[in-house]
Amino acid sequence: MPVNLTAPDPRSLNPVRGVMLGVAAASIRKPGRSDLLVMRVDPGASVAGVFTRNRLAAAPVVLCREHLAALDGRNSVRALVVNTGNANAGTGADGIAAARAVCRALAQRLDCTETQVLPFSTGVIMEPLPVERIVAGLPACIGDLRGDNWFAAAQAIMTTDTLPKAASTRVRLARGEVSVTGIAKGAGMIHPDMATMLGFVATDAAVPREALLQMARAAADRSFHRITVDGDTSTNDSFMLVASGASGIAAETDADLRELGAAVTRIAVALAQAIVRDGEGATKFVTVQVEGGTSEAECSRIAFAIAHSPLVKTAFFASDPNLGRILAAIGYAGVDDLDMGKVDLRLDDLLVARGGGRSPDYREADGRRVMGQSEFTVRVALNRGAASATVWTCDLSHDYVTINAEYRT
Repeated sequence: MPVNLTAPDPRSLNPVRGVMLGVAAASIRKPGRSDLLVMRVDPGASVAGVFTRNRLAAAPVVLCREHLAALDGRNSVRALVVNTGNANAGTGADGIAAARAVCRALAQRLDCTETQVLPFSTGVIMEPLPVERIVAGLPACIGDLRGDNWFAAAQAIMTTDTLPKAASTRVRLARGEVSVTGIAKGAGMIHPDMATMLGFVATDAAVPREALLQMARAAADRSFHRITVDGDTSTNDSFMLVASGASGIAAETDADLRELGAAVTRIAVALAQAIVRDGEGATKFVTVQVEGGTSEAECSRIAFAIAHSPLVKTAFFASDPNLGRILAAIGYAGVDDLDMGKVDLRLDDLLVARGGGRSPDYREADGRRVMGQSEFTVRVALNRGAASATVWTCDLSHDYVTINAEYRT
């Protein structure tokens, strides 16, 4: 069961003018479930993306990068197409050809060019993409296109997720109010660079393309780049930000761009945290805060050393305050000049270690009580500077092994 996470109320998801969504059951891997999504975007929209840094980038990631680079300012992205059940990764030249075929088929139906379509896939790696099933499902997606279809879209992109992930807000700019709505999927193979698996956020504000790219990168850095479930970086990770401009309200001033960027980041953080809360087999949602470092990079390195450690994560699962594991992770994080004699460690507000050793007042029963909660914070004070960083993670349970051992069966 996900940790303190419920499915969003479909009525809470604001339509985004200029963006329509349609889903279909294409039997890509399992019959009888929605597994294909088309997002149609009005002409003139700006689109920006952040993608996986895995060298085994999936064919759709390669093609997305190619299509975005090919846009010359006269043309804009007109559609995004997403399939689940098959990652189209590790498929070589045939995978690229398959992704192109899907883009070509959708472009023909939407009267745009092939490069104006961005493809996305998620699912099993090293299996050929069932192009015929996807192409056959496109008419149903197009027939289902609606502005209020965000909840169905969130369901359609799920794989091992137990709940759809979506969030929405409205933000007031100088010339009026605009919507920001997003969906994401992911529960395993979650690790920064990227860690979304797939995420799509849209606004009906008008935003210049370069400003939108900066906004997408900033949002990813504060959200999807701050989560880990299992330390595995996916081959397909993609985070896309769409600004349709259909509201007629432009984010042009620095103040407007800051307000809109903050709203996009809030949505991205909500989606990223939902991914961790729905982590495969997760029973605990854990915030790791490292402060008092000389740089944010240093603090992040230590936070992720804690959050990635299988020994730490299994202790979280057991509510076992074997907290020397956390101190050990801090020590091997790669901060060569770190003085462990200055490090303090807390669980929530409970002081566990001071100056790199056990606090005289610490009692293991208190540590077990905090770790028995479904949510708690690991707080590390390095006491050597003013920088800080926060990471969100989950525990590692028996169910994680079961889910991944049986993933293809």
